[in-house]
Amino acid sequence: MARLAGVSQTTVSLVLGGNKQGIAIHEDTRRRVLQAADELGYVPDPAARRLAAARNNLLGVFSFTTTFPTAVEHSYYPILVGVEQEAAAQGYDLVLFTGSSAGRRAAAPGALDRVRLADGCLFLGRHIPAQELRKLVAHGYPAVHIGRRDELAELAWVGVDYAAAAAEVVRHLADFGHHRIAYVREDDDAPASTDREQGFRDAAAGAGVHGGVVRSARPATDITAEWVRARRDEGVTAFVAEETDTGAAWRALYRAVAAAGLEAPRDLSLGLLGSPPADLNGPGHPEPTGFDVPRAELGAAAVRLLTSLLCARQGAEPLVTCAFRPGVTAGAPPRSP
Repeated sequence: MARLAGVSQTTVSLVLGGNKQGIAIHEDTRRRVLQAADELGYVPDPAARRLAAARNNLLGVFSFTTTFPTAVEHSYYPILVGVEQEAAAQGYDLVLFTGSSAGRRAAAPGALDRVRLADGCLFLGRHIPAQELRKLVAHGYPAVHIGRRDELAELAWVGVDYAAAAAEVVRHLADFGHHRIAYVREDDDAPASTDREQGFRDAAAGAGVHGGVVRSARPATDITAEWVRARRDEGVTAFVAEETDTGAAWRALYRAVAAAGLEAPRDLSLGLLGSPPADLNGPGHPEPTGFDVPRAELGAAAVRLLTSLLCARQGAEPLVTCAFRPGVTAGAPPRSP
């Protein structure tokens, strides 16, 4: 075609691609290229046109966890199910970026560049390499984080209304008559943990409940049977723990209560701000009072937001609401002997 039109192959590509680069091309040259294309019966290849437009109908998913959460028992797995279902409904395929997520490699310079193979990418994880993500978004790459991320104002995100859900659990305990509640959480500043704690504190203050917050970097070591007994001696009648992808806070509290020879709700009440880890869920384990995170809907909402960014549409997604779970671990405080 280039030979027939008497121009270079580059000029042919520019003309047939719509000259999105804005390079000056003489009208006579453009007309010769189009005439040659017509004579040769040229039909544009749809796949090639998508590539030329940097669009291939692929959405990326990048996890900052040390192991990509493909195991069914992983708390992120239902999110991926929602992502997959919504992506398929909107005509997109998925690319799972697993190689760069292990350890600290995600924070290395250029570690996130591989996601550009996809039209846009979803990110998830409690802790993120803010500098690398900021550079990616600053270059105009469509990205959405699953979970609130206020530290990067330029990064779009969808989140869960953890504060409201945590507050509902506290009010439930207060309605039973609990006036002193201890809250156990991991010692970091992940937004999901911060939101839960804020909801706990706001509801405790509103209900006239004394609520102490314990932040622990090593819950398995710090939250022991002796610790539980000491808090009860101080007048604490209910204990609440956060859910994380490790399940460390709830697991430590659950085992410490059992080691102390106590039972909920007979001797104390327990609340879990989220769902229990797989090894503490099901037969043999009481269903904890708390709330369930609609993870599949969270993943679907993230896909809808990302595709709206790709199509330059307004696509603000509201915070996803959690469903309260009555469970069987909360009741009235035990009577004083």
